[in-house]
Amino acid sequence: MTSTTTRLLRLLSLLQDRTYTGRELAERTGVTDRTLRQDIARLRELGYPVHAERGPVGGYRLGQGKTMPPLLLDDDEAVAVAVAIGVAEDGSTGLAEIDRNAARALAKIEQILPKRLQHKVIALRTATEIGPADTGSVEPEAPVPAETLATIAAAIRSGRALDADNARVEPYRLISWQRRWYLVAYSLETHAWQALPVANLDRVTTGTHHFAPRALPDTDLVAFVLREIATAGWKVHAKVTVLESAETVIARINPTVGVVEPVDATRCVLHTGADTLETIAVYLSMLMMDFRVDDPPELVAHIRTLAARYAAAVD
Repeated sequence: MTSTTTRLLRLLSLLQDRTYTGRELAERTGVTDRTLRQDIARLRELGYPVHAERGPVGGYRLGQGKTMPPLLLDDDEAVAVAVAIGVAEDGSTGLAEIDRNAARALAKIEQILPKRLQHKVIALRTATEIGPADTGSVEPEAPVPAETLATIAAAIRSGRALDADNARVEPYRLISWQRRWYLVAYSLETHAWQALPVANLDRVTTGTHHFAPRALPDTDLVAFVLREIATAGWKVHAKVTVLESAETVIARINPTVGVVEPVDATRCVLHTGADTLETIAVYLSMLMMDFRVDDPPELVAHIRTLAARYAAAVD
């Protein structure tokens, strides 16, 4: 028979998940209905606001109270919170009180994390850099399984090659930008540096090959990834002549929008990309500069359609 403390912790963990009927909770904790009611009363005495709802869809749930009681986190939740707080601490919010509290919260979590979870947190934190947050991207999110990130981070930390979709790479850094993840890696197939979108990798496993660190493609790997995204990381690409100097355009855009090549004092060529032609059209309108689309023809057709629609809207 489990101890009262163990049973209460199990009950609290369940209540943090969703609403349960009394019968469900009694079965999951292996007690009678009477013992369940006693356990609910004990949690309330400890400051946990356990609410009871009547009716056909009623049950017990954990609600809001007047104080902040301790919470229980499972392994994945604990790792996620520790990494997220660590990233926030590294970036600094600029608010002294919040930064201090974040550091305190992280210290508390790291103090009680089991060794196996500490290794995951340390690997993810040391292997990750954060891209700029103020780029105004409208691209959709690209979720990545936590286990995939953990596998990559562990390989980076141990200096072991990865088999990524049957291609062997040496992993060097994870870059998180706009809720997307990229892996800076050296391809043993093409012998070139790459910024791989992690969401596009179907299978990632740790290989047996240990590698010696190579000279990096850039001292700033975030900048390297942003340049790669601008030139090759999107599903569709465009070449646009902008009727302004290269200096003016560069000052107007962020590095992920594209690569700018000067033509003369009044013109430059912008190589840009996105996941859809519609997004490129939005980017170009946000430039607030005159431009001419050189390629692809599909983007020219799309902008003509938009132009006709806008013209009709103000007639």
